[in-house]
Amino acid sequence: MQLQQNFRGTPKYIVSEELGIAVDVAIHLGRPLLVKGEPGTGKTLLAVNLAAARGLPLERWQIKSTTKAVEGLYTYDTVRRLHDSRFNSGDVSDISRYIDMGPLGRAFERPDPSVVLIDEVDKADLEFPNDLLHELDTMTFTIPETGRHVAAVRRPVVIITSNNEKELPDAFLRRCVFHFIEFPDRELMTRIVRVHHPDLDEALLAGALEAFYRLRATEGLRKPPSTSELIDWISALRYAGIEPAKLLGAGLPFLGTLLKKETDVEVVERRGRRRA
Repeated sequence: MQLQQNFRGTPKYIVSEELGIAVDVAIHLGRPLLVKGEPGTGKTLLAVNLAAARGLPLERWQIKSTTKAVEGLYTYDTVRRLHDSRFNSGDVSDISRYIDMGPLGRAFERPDPSVVLIDEVDKADLEFPNDLLHELDTMTFTIPETGRHVAAVRRPVVIITSNNEKELPDAFLRRCVFHFIEFPDRELMTRIVRVHHPDLDEALLAGALEAFYRLRATEGLRKPPSTSELIDWISALRYAGIEPAKLLGAGLPFLGTLLKKETDVEVVERRGRRRA
């Protein structure tokens, strides 16, 4: 299967020209694409929609603070082997029976290309990215317990997301194509909203966007509202039948849909009282 390039999103996922080009370059170079940006800007959905657009299987690896790099390659179930040994449940001398491939391992074994999402890589400890350097570079790894050497049949498309919670090692960054997703301007945001609310009234759309960007510009917010929160907020406005005129004042309805920190709500309400 030949991978297509010129990724420009899907009917359900709008991308900027710059992001589409970054995807194309990463595929052409055979490098992982490291995507950073504010939470809610669609980093995770990039991999999901790229896989859907190309008709490729998606292997998703959600990173946590306790995640180890080897888990993306394979896991060795020593507990199951011990259980089988105690209860004579199988041939425990065959260690391969207790080896399960992880997301990268499964992608390496596939005969056709796939998309691997390494989501929120910055949640792991500092050594995690370094522990994957060789595997992402050579697309190979060895299972020490069995001596088996695993090499990618077809190089997968690797999408790595980061919320910038910690710095990533330079050696890791050198092996990636990097793209920072800028927060959508009003024109792009209008297109994104239309995907989720195709029959949205023009006046309500204009009023919601005006209020949304005004809110994001408020100084002192610890977590400005994101694209996903805007989509939810518009759903709430439509459900409640809110008129566009009610979005012009300082007191926005359903503020808790947009702001998720108590201090941010206090900042906005305090400024609203001063204007009143």
